[in-house]
Amino acid sequence: MTTITLSPAGRRLTVESATALQDILFEQGVEYPCGGLGRCKGCRVKLLKGELPVTGEETKVLTAAEIAEGWRLACRHVVESDLELELAQSEMPILGDDSSFAFTPRTGLGVAVDLGTTTVVAQLLDLQTGRVLAAATGLNAQARHGDDVLTRVDFAVRGGQQELQGLIRAQIGAMIARLTASADHPLARIVLVGNTVMHHLFCGLDVTPLATHPFEPQHPGRVRFTCGELGWGGETVVEFLLCIGGFVGPDVLAGIVATGLAEREGLAALIDLGTNGEVVVGNRERLVCTSTAAGPAFEGARIAMGMRAATGAIGDVQRAGDTLSCRVIGGGEPRGLCGSGLVDAVAAGLDLGLIEAGGRMKPPSMPLMGLVALFPNDVRELQLAKGAIAAGLRILTARLGASLDDIGLLYLAGAFGNYISRASAQRIGLLALPRERILPAGNAALLGAKRALFESEAAWDRLARRVEHVSLSAEPEFQDIFAEEMRFPD
Repeated sequence: MTTITLSPAGRRLTVESATALQDILFEQGVEYPCGGLGRCKGCRVKLLKGELPVTGEETKVLTAAEIAEGWRLACRHVVESDLELELAQSEMPILGDDSSFAFTPRTGLGVAVDLGTTTVVAQLLDLQTGRVLAAATGLNAQARHGDDVLTRVDFAVRGGQQELQGLIRAQIGAMIARLTASADHPLARIVLVGNTVMHHLFCGLDVTPLATHPFEPQHPGRVRFTCGELGWGGETVVEFLLCIGGFVGPDVLAGIVATGLAEREGLAALIDLGTNGEVVVGNRERLVCTSTAAGPAFEGARIAMGMRAATGAIGDVQRAGDTLSCRVIGGGEPRGLCGSGLVDAVAAGLDLGLIEAGGRMKPPSMPLMGLVALFPNDVRELQLAKGAIAAGLRILTARLGASLDDIGLLYLAGAFGNYISRASAQRIGLLALPRERILPAGNAALLGAKRALFESEAAWDRLARRVEHVSLSAEPEFQDIFAEEMRFPD
């Protein structure tokens, strides 16, 4: 047995020798954006005492100065002797839901689960009263194999799908067991929502079709299990809601219900900003949707100093005269830049004249706070992401014979949509609507999953059939509109 001491928390861990450091530190909040392949700095830790020999991968990713200071990549090492490591703990703000909604009472208890790429949220409800009795949250256990869906699909295709499936089923089963440990009523129903990749990985459906053109899900319909079939014990029915098409998954279907998009008289839109940004436009007459290959920039990935929205991330950047004022999540010294901070930083750079409308950054880098800076390739990644989302919104709106001016409300779903500055999103051209028309939708996926506990399967099936999926790759004007939308507003 060996001992690992983590600073500055002073936490001591006793582990078996020859255990992968990656597995140990994942539970302590260390991130693995590239899936533990040694291609990024997301998992770097500082060696204070002990021995961790420098690997070849580390010499390619870390500078000589960083190596000399003791920095190592956690994913490249196993524990052979006692260590002391400097580790900044992450605290992920996980978005729940406390919304009220109309429902028809049922008997028993129900569990609604929002299976996100980064986080998992489960709520236990009394189906007679609609009251939330308990909630559980956690970081998605699959994240040790990559922060974003693209990295996890790659890991699954390379033979890791069974491992990813086992990790998430075990995690959700344990969460439900904790929620129902003291329940005095039977568990009647469990409903899960998530994006298309999470749907396939949980349900045991081959993700290979999602890795190649035309990127269509293997099984777009509703998937049912019993708790016993999932290894949780019991015969309670577990349902994963329907995929709509492409990367538009059950979480978006739940978002349509949560926001009332399908019941509105006027035109409205819903956008979920992530690796694959999903867009829905419509009303009670017609609904169209698409998924855009936005890339993981909004989640802090592929950004030189990017990280998820956790302790140490710069999450807010404001222009203060000719300088910048930055806010660090959790306070203290910044460790990196998350998605909302990236959008703010580029918006401020545009206002200060440091970034041109075409995306060229005049200085070689733009210092933000401490050692964290913005680099030209970061701006390019954001251009690609925002260009894809804005182009998708334009094309869907035109498909309905309308323009952006006709959209009465635009809902932003998920954690990123909840925290992004609407002013900065407008400044970079991501959302070309008046600010008062843009509303955060909170955890719309979880709210939709809770509503599904009370509603018939037929109603959800009918709604899914109403939503028309549009493949942007088949739209002849997409490339031209995408190129236009990559530019920042003058």
